[in-house]
Amino acid sequence: MKYMKKKMLSLGIITAVLAGTLSCTGCSGSGSTASVSDETEQTETAEAAENTPKYIFLFIGDGMSYPQIQLTNYFVSANDSAEKGKTVNVEGEETDVLQSESHLTMMDFETAGSAQTYDSTSFAPDSASTATSIATGNKTWSGSINVSLDYSEKYETIAEKLKAQKDYKIGVVSSVNLNHATPAAFYAHQKSRNSYYDIGLELIDSGFDYFAGGGLLKPTGADEDQENLYTLAEEAGYKVLTTQAEAEALTADDGKAIVIDEHLADSSAMAYDIDREEGQWGLSDYVEKGIEVLDNDDTGFFMMVEGGKIDWACHANDAATVIQDTIALDEAVAKAVDFYNSHPDETLILVTGDHETGGLTIGFEGTDYDTFLTNFNNQKVSFTNFDDNYVAGYKENKTDFDAVMADVTELFGLVPPDGSAASASQKDSVDLHPESDNDGTLVMTEYEYGKLKAAYEETLSRTGDEEEFEQQEYELYGSYEPLTVTVNHILNNKSGVSFSSYAHTGLPVEVLVKGVGAEDFQGFYDNTDIYKKMAQLTGVI
Repeated sequence: MKYMKKKMLSLGIITAVLAGTLSCTGCSGSGSTASVSDETEQTETAEAAENTPKYIFLFIGDGMSYPQIQLTNYFVSANDSAEKGKTVNVEGEETDVLQSESHLTMMDFETAGSAQTYDSTSFAPDSASTATSIATGNKTWSGSINVSLDYSEKYETIAEKLKAQKDYKIGVVSSVNLNHATPAAFYAHQKSRNSYYDIGLELIDSGFDYFAGGGLLKPTGADEDQENLYTLAEEAGYKVLTTQAEAEALTADDGKAIVIDEHLADSSAMAYDIDREEGQWGLSDYVEKGIEVLDNDDTGFFMMVEGGKIDWACHANDAATVIQDTIALDEAVAKAVDFYNSHPDETLILVTGDHETGGLTIGFEGTDYDTFLTNFNNQKVSFTNFDDNYVAGYKENKTDFDAVMADVTELFGLVPPDGSAASASQKDSVDLHPESDNDGTLVMTEYEYGKLKAAYEETLSRTGDEEEFEQQEYELYGSYEPLTVTVNHILNNKSGVSFSSYAHTGLPVEVLVKGVGAEDFQGFYDNTDIYKKMAQLTGVI
């Protein structure tokens, strides 16, 4: 049974108010009543203006929840402690002293809330539906973007409303494809997130001022027989830029722009930050450029920024790459904070996630209570970089495992056993004190070495045409290259970190807020309320 609380006015109060009003009718003081009313209205209008953000940044870490943020902060803290030599002597051994201070910009925000993420389909939703909730305040099916459950209604987004009703300039930035689910949720309305060409057409029709990041998927349609989206964008008045030099030269006077990263990597997205070369633009550079071209004194702007590859790395259980892309998102947040410092009474910054990915956990049964997070410094490449530039060659050439192991040591720091192989009985037994087998060193045990060798044999046996896997094989490797994901698992576990899934989970996500109206985002609520709170603050309907 549901109960409703009703607020009731006393009949006596109503009578007194009416009597007071009637007694003044026609009297000489009636003019002063109107004056007081006008003053009250002016005061309320002024207060509303003070609480209305003129500049709004919405950062979405795709797949990023509390574990991703906390792991990244602990990693930076562990490195900081090591660099500063913060150690104590315990029973003759030097031990790092863990530091509790925040090292991420987003963690210093004055308001912290939490949002649940379920959609109309699942408690472990996808990016299309969760971004729909954040952008429009509505639930929908997993895989759908800004449409009702029966597909009869299209939901208008916060970005569309701010542009139409308030004349805000609008920017959309993403480290993945600009017509991927999360960025699309701020301008598109589709039954399926996979309708990339139609989403691209809506991007062009949006008239938004600044798009930047990854390239467009299927720019000539699924069958590659339609007019190129980039050509259509130019015909619609967009300046399409595809080199870093062009991006650097972009100014507000150039008008509407679509800026595609020059150094695209997997699936035409930006490179993982761990693979980014010196001098190559990252997410923070596109945010900084966005501020430059969107900034205006007349109406303000709204910028949505997605750290999309956090999610992709979580799917692959690549913790080191997750950490680096979370740092990249935080560096982008820092650019917004720099802007806030010049406009503290007009700026609102929100950092949230759409859902959690991978079931990331700080802790692993094989290390008991210990973590060795500085181990992640040994990883030099992302899983996709390793797949494309190393594993593909191993498969083609049937490379000897010892040669493969040399690359694994160079790129991930994992070292093969010292030759004192464990006996068969030791391999097969259950160790009741697993921490004794993993003391944080990167020398693999015989058990770990055997797992990696078996994974390499599985990698060599795969053709690339597999669509389904047996349960045991999927639980071991997911749909990823067995060698690569096993390398990541071993490094994760030796560091005291683990994943429980290759998919999304139902964890709530953080809502970290700074600036005008930040206090409204305190507490625990639904992800649809993120939209509702933004709409209330800005006055859009």
